[in-house]
Amino acid sequence: MGYAGTLNERERFIETLSFGTPDRIPFVPGGPRQSTLAAWQRQGLQEPSNWYGELCAAIGLPIPSFKPRTTPGVNFRMIPTFEEKILEHTPGSSEGHGHYIMQDWMGNVIEISDAYDATYIRNAIDFVTRRWIRFPVTDEADFEAMKRRYDPHDPARYPDDFSERVQALRNRDYPCEITVNGPFWQLREWCGFEPLCALFLENPAFVEAMIAFWSDFVVTALEPLLDAGVLDNLWVSEDMAFKAHPMISPEMTARYIAPVYARWSRLCRDAGVPLFSLDSDGCVDLLIPIWIDHGVNVSGPNEVAAGCDLNAYRARFGRSMAYTGGIDKRAIAAGGSVIEGELARLTPLIRDGGYLPSCDHGVPPDISWPNYVRYGRLLAELTGWI
Repeated sequence: MGYAGTLNERERFIETLSFGTPDRIPFVPGGPRQSTLAAWQRQGLQEPSNWYGELCAAIGLPIPSFKPRTTPGVNFRMIPTFEEKILEHTPGSSEGHGHYIMQDWMGNVIEISDAYDATYIRNAIDFVTRRWIRFPVTDEADFEAMKRRYDPHDPARYPDDFSERVQALRNRDYPCEITVNGPFWQLREWCGFEPLCALFLENPAFVEAMIAFWSDFVVTALEPLLDAGVLDNLWVSEDMAFKAHPMISPEMTARYIAPVYARWSRLCRDAGVPLFSLDSDGCVDLLIPIWIDHGVNVSGPNEVAAGCDLNAYRARFGRSMAYTGGIDKRAIAAGGSVIEGELARLTPLIRDGGYLPSCDHGVPPDISWPNYVRYGRLLAELTGWI
């Protein structure tokens, strides 16, 4: 693309992930969850809602002015959602919390600690462990009922002021990004992880039918936004890897899942969207070649503890893939020379381009506020801000 002089936030973001020539690399150290902010308050953070501003002040960056940002407001979730309700409550004791058996908004029946409530399941505001008991789709009849919740033409998919939002977005100086569930993620939400894996082997025709439905739904629901010409990046949420290995084989990924990426990425390219990004936890080295072949050009968050090594990925895959994340959260927690060594490890990749460095997932509470500030200062130096 190529820009002269100082870039705005949007230009800098696109240049960085498109292997361009940004003036600086976006400063995105990684965001804390609710439990992290609570810990940071005890360690010196004054106002949790202003953690980024306080970080900038602590390391000598100009305090950002947070102006309201316009988003497209597209809704890809089921309409209507299931009723959130508590089915059973076992109170805690002096030794610890009790637990809820509850139905979440997706129709799952789950068990969670009664330290949490439905809001923790609705959005990822903290690190919440749960046990799944029942899933909403167990057979073709359940799926037929589920499909009625995914009408791509439902007026609620787009806000009433969508035209006004588009006009505002035409003059933006920040990236316009949205996130959709990938086919593996979406089928796992409907069927559950283990049942879905069994279906790949026992009833592949049913799996293919669900994937085809989801692919069509997203394409149709996306159409007004793509036609508006304001999207910079489509993130596909697709957690499909454990530590060391994918959740399904590369062969299954290529056969069942990747054609959806090819279809969606082609539509994005045709609409002038420069970035088509895929988010998957776990070790993704066996999946990256498939993603590249089917139009994905950005990968995140690249968890180091799972075996992701961005220097090795760059050596293997060259500039066919850009990356986000990749900074070991355990090193940030350790602080001192450990975080210095971690950032030194990634310095060649930062200099090579096509990399937006950040914590390799949500920032956990074992990363102290002082260590986070130290990390932020080192990262700001490496990315050209101080």
